[in-house]
Amino acid sequence: MMKGCQNECPAGGCTGGATKQVTESFKAADLIIKPATTFKEKPDPSGLVFGTVFTDNMLTVEWSLTSGWEKPNIKPLENLSLHPASSSLHYAVELFEGMKAYRGVDGKIRLFRPTLNMDRMLRSAARATLPCFDKEELLECIRKLVEVEKEWVPHSTSASLYIRPTLIGTEPSLGVKKPTKALLYVILSPVGPYFASGSFNPVSLWADPKYVRAWKGGTGDCKLGGNYGSSIYAQREAIELGCQQVLWLYGEDHQITEVGTMNLFLYWENEDGEEELATPPLDGIILPGVTRQSILELARKWGEFKVSERYITMSDLTAALEENRVKEMFGAGTACVVCPISKILYKGKNLHIPTMENGPQLATRFLNQLTDIQYGREDSEWTLLVS
Repeated sequence: MMKGCQNECPAGGCTGGATKQVTESFKAADLIIKPATTFKEKPDPSGLVFGTVFTDNMLTVEWSLTSGWEKPNIKPLENLSLHPASSSLHYAVELFEGMKAYRGVDGKIRLFRPTLNMDRMLRSAARATLPCFDKEELLECIRKLVEVEKEWVPHSTSASLYIRPTLIGTEPSLGVKKPTKALLYVILSPVGPYFASGSFNPVSLWADPKYVRAWKGGTGDCKLGGNYGSSIYAQREAIELGCQQVLWLYGEDHQITEVGTMNLFLYWENEDGEEELATPPLDGIILPGVTRQSILELARKWGEFKVSERYITMSDLTAALEENRVKEMFGAGTACVVCPISKILYKGKNLHIPTMENGPQLATRFLNQLTDIQYGREDSEWTLLVS
């Protein structure tokens, strides 16, 4: 079989093409497992700082245009050896995913909707001109890695094992072009609450249109590192102004898009007097979050209020606040699950969001339902058993 496809493949995996070579994805059945023989001490789940502790092993798969994918390896965690001209270091030709493994109340380890992460990773790979792969094969390799590292999955329902699949261009060339070499790797990190304030304490936001997270025709709907690195400067300014996160605005009408690295939800009485849960639409500047999709599907299944993917501007929000129509506002993402919002600093004024005064009933309900599924308190087809 020919190897080395550089097609912009669809989410289902590589399809090749009539005039293009067809790639052969790596196979989980070919996985070479040579795990660590010395082991680090497992941390106390209650004292974990997000993304600072890593497990003993990692998954790596190399790719080149000339020979395609090599066999996947599970091996001791180690530093990468990269040529200083690698395209990922100069032009941010790279992407990542974020997912978690949870130790359930029944002792079983579960992944939450991992196929959605694999779908999104493939879309990001196409956008970054990185090689495509079979998403089911990668998911099985990840499952095997978590199985090897199962003792690292915290024995706690307020902690989890964060999974970071990463794909980087490694071609030693300063040319701005598709890379002819790449490395896919997966590292694992036991994590507690994402925010230092705790798992369900409200956050304050700074909204200023002078910084933009993403734009039409850009890469805001893909999980590329460049989207995140360029946001740190604005995040620093938000902290200097006494806020914890940035509320990203877009356009002359100051559309509300995302909050920090999370999708955003507004539960309110809309302009027509309807009880509504609203979130910005997937128009190319919004990341299609797994938690976002799950919240929308749960809300539509409940059928108790209107559920909309619609544009919301700051003028819409300020008018609703003045008329006491806002019930709750919260962020949602893999790292935090659900995060209430209590304040927005906008145009020099602090806008109070009455999320906590209203329970927050809806945000708490989503958090409870999602964590019940993740930690095995509720059976669901959304989870994949690891062991």
